[in-house]
Amino acid sequence: MQPHHGVTDRWSDVAPFWEKHRDIIRQMFAPVTEALIQDARIGSGHIVLDIATGPGEPTLSVAPLVGPTGRVFGIDPVPEMAAAARRAADRLGIDNARFDVAPADRLPFAADTFDAVISRFGVMFVPSPVDAVREMLRVLKPGGRLGFAVWHYADANPFFHSLTRVIDRYIDSSPPAPDAPGAFRFADPGKLCEILSQAGAVAPAERLLQFAIQAPISAEDFLTVRCEMSESLREKFAKLSSEHLTEVKRDALDAFRQYSTESGMSFPAQVLIVSGAKKHPA
Repeated sequence: MQPHHGVTDRWSDVAPFWEKHRDIIRQMFAPVTEALIQDARIGSGHIVLDIATGPGEPTLSVAPLVGPTGRVFGIDPVPEMAAAARRAADRLGIDNARFDVAPADRLPFAADTFDAVISRFGVMFVPSPVDAVREMLRVLKPGGRLGFAVWHYADANPFFHSLTRVIDRYIDSSPPAPDAPGAFRFADPGKLCEILSQAGAVAPAERLLQFAIQAPISAEDFLTVRCEMSESLREKFAKLSSEHLTEVKRDALDAFRQYSTESGMSFPAQVLIVSGAKKHPA
């Protein structure tokens, strides 16, 4: 199966900004990383695969946990993301993490290699999720664990809707096709669990993670980070007239105000943590 080049190209465009804001993004989604570690049962000495690692997370947060006898492999279909991850590992002095360019449905690893396979906000963008999960199960050891994080409904995540609702007053946006790659593809409870079942995972399970996305920055700086992280938002901003752009920025900052605290921005968030395992041979 060929990579979904449209999605890959869009992520290539924003890769420099994900690297630029890496520390803030890591902090914002740290509770999600912890949930994946817990549900995938990652521990010392484990060999772990991180799908769609972007500029290195959660790989670089998992690496100290598995320790010197463990290894973490991060893959991403976007070369610019993998290169950014390698630079981050070098900067942090982490030597038990490796990064490769590869799609989720064609993994460059032998069968029965990993104790756990995780993906934080990556599986929603895979062209054929069933094929990708089958491939992840192939490289898992028998009894090994899968752990995925996907966004719950947009209405429950003002990190997204506080800005998109403002922009949508000025830009007509067609709703995505029901199963098109996108942030909320698996927002419906049970949808990704069913994918795991179809792919052959055992004991698929799902839980709702409610947490706060926290960023120690001002509302103005958050607007910059949020727009630079998203190619679709950048495209929408580019379509605005100078007058409308001023209005959107003003209205967005007004919308952010209710989530601004003395220590920075804090958005309530809801994510589904979906897990499963590879069956033992009969």
